[in-house]
This record gives sequence, structure tokens and C-alpha cells, in this order.
Amino acid sequence: MDDAVTDTVSSVAGQELRQFIERYERLEAEKKDIADGQKEIMAEAKGRGYDTKVLRKIMALRKRDANDLAEEEAVMEMYMAALGM
Repeated sequence: MDDAVTDTVSSVAGQELRQFIERYERLEAEKKDIADGQKEIMAEAKGRGYDTKVLRKIMALRKRDANDLAEEEAVMEMYMAALGM
């Protein structure tokens, strides 16, 4: 390859690499903005007297499959009964 072709290939690869990095950096910034927004929501809920630990637990439960959750609860009840609880 001659130098002009090599320079062109390097330039194109560099541009593509820069695009990947810039796209990733934009997503990182968006992720930070979303996390900040979530913190603000929890601070507002806490300020209104809600228990944020319970809210987070409810949100985690809402994400789970209903069948998996029911199975886990059944096993937990069985274990607790075995412990006399």
C-alpha cells in the first residue's frame, strides 16, 4: 500500500473509533443524568415521609417474574415454618 492509502485507512479507522467513543461517552452522561433523577425522586419521597428502603424493595419485586416470586415465597414460608416462625 502506498502512504496515501495507509493514511486514508488510518483516518477512517480513527474517525470510526472516535464515533464509538463519543457515543459511549454520551450514554455515560445520560446514565449519570438518569441516576441523578432517580436520587431526586427518592429524596422527594423521603421528604414526604415514605420509607425509601421499602420503596426500593417494592420496585425490585415488581421487576421479578410472578412465578419465580411465588416459588420463592413458598420456599421461604416452608423454611420459616420449619424454624417455628
